[in-house]
Amino acid sequence: MARYPTELALHVAGEWRGAQGRRTLPVVDPATGDTLGQLAMATQDDIEDALRSARETFASWSHTSAWDRDAILQRTRQLVQERRNAIAEILTLENGKPLADSQGEIDRVLETLQFCGEEAKRAYGRLLPPRGKGLAQTTVKRAVGPVAAFVPWNFPLVLAARKVAAALAAGCTVVLKPAEETPASCIELVRAFIDAGLPPGVLNLLYGEPAQISRTLIDSPVIRKISFTGSVPVGKLLAAQAAKHLKPATLELGGHAPVIVFDDVDVDKVARMCAAFKFRNAGQVCLAPSRFFVHERIAADFRERFASAARAIRVGNGLDPATQMGPLNNRRRLEAAQRLVQQACDGGARIAAGGERIGSRGFFFAPTVLTDVPEGATLLREEPFCPVAPIMSFGDIDEVLARANGVDVGLAAYAFTNRLDRASEFSERIEAGWIGINSFTPLLADAPVAGMKDSGLGAEGGPEGLDAYLHTRFVSQSSLPT
Repeated sequence: MARYPTELALHVAGEWRGAQGRRTLPVVDPATGDTLGQLAMATQDDIEDALRSARETFASWSHTSAWDRDAILQRTRQLVQERRNAIAEILTLENGKPLADSQGEIDRVLETLQFCGEEAKRAYGRLLPPRGKGLAQTTVKRAVGPVAAFVPWNFPLVLAARKVAAALAAGCTVVLKPAEETPASCIELVRAFIDAGLPPGVLNLLYGEPAQISRTLIDSPVIRKISFTGSVPVGKLLAAQAAKHLKPATLELGGHAPVIVFDDVDVDKVARMCAAFKFRNAGQVCLAPSRFFVHERIAADFRERFASAARAIRVGNGLDPATQMGPLNNRRRLEAAQRLVQQACDGGARIAAGGERIGSRGFFFAPTVLTDVPEGATLLREEPFCPVAPIMSFGDIDEVLARANGVDVGLAAYAFTNRLDRASEFSERIEAGWIGINSFTPLLADAPVAGMKDSGLGAEGGPEGLDAYLHTRFVSQSSLPT
């Protein structure tokens, strides 16, 4: 049986702060509904101490050489690798995803730590052609300041690593606020940074009342940069709060990714690929395909094969090696899945697979396939974030692109075709920042995620992600006249 930490503490100003004198929140195992542990909730004093710590350590950390910052990130990577089995079990217990998926998430963490550490040494400025004799004009990049980073529960480790590693590599100090549903995995990540030699106070970890923490951090003059991954409504709220103080914000928000399957593909192979990626992490993925548009010539065959693949998925406790899909993370997501299916069926949709909760213990919902979904269904307008896949047919590319682009978000989009002209037209006309042609790709350390429309602001990942934590300065220097 996997071990879950008995104490879930905050890390503030270089010290662990446990439940003593603080309210606690139960952390629930989504596979059983049982309580895993009690999470310490930050007081206002804890939040203020974290801000003070981030401010006081910024000067020394931002002036630490990029080579030394890289060394700490690489040592952190080594420690995460050494502890990966224990961390993966913790992540599966509190998130619900299969153990193999937790291991895969840790692979992305390792890649991110390595890339960001190396990229710290490549934060180059520019040398401009001089405008006169004895004149040197350059740009230099420097850390923007202390950062407030907010992380959701669906990929708590890798999303925290992307923010923290990039910010630390740039020379920023960080106050990290992950989700209360999945605290222990981020605690282990922070522990690895500390054990790797990160100076006390450079990285602070808070859990508690989300509105209280976000409001205090964003309103504080200490924080100079906001990074948030989560829902569109919360992202807009935080962006408005940051805008009042003219603070830059990187926002990776929700999506509703279309998949367009043309009639020149191997239907069986593409259907199985689509089903496998759709039901990854029980559909709780911002980049997940969530609207399937299939050419009318192959639509019936595709629906049958996709539904067959969905019914074959082994659903169970993520600690069971045979499990391919675990539970939804919390009761809210389970109830949302039930509402979406019921509302679509009330409008005339048909269930081709799944459509209901599995058992009465935990938050399991069957991989679900719906056909004949009415255009006005909530499922087609809002990100489902659950294992429910609507499949619709289309006739021509103009029609399907209009439907695919007909939502307020634009995070990811996918197309399957063997024709280069179709692939090129899709990549040019689709309104999304993460585009896959004949493939699905997980988060990559060296690739940016930058949503369009309501899917966010700025980019995370790649050199662009590190650049978000840097301020570019122009320096014009001349010798004094003689």
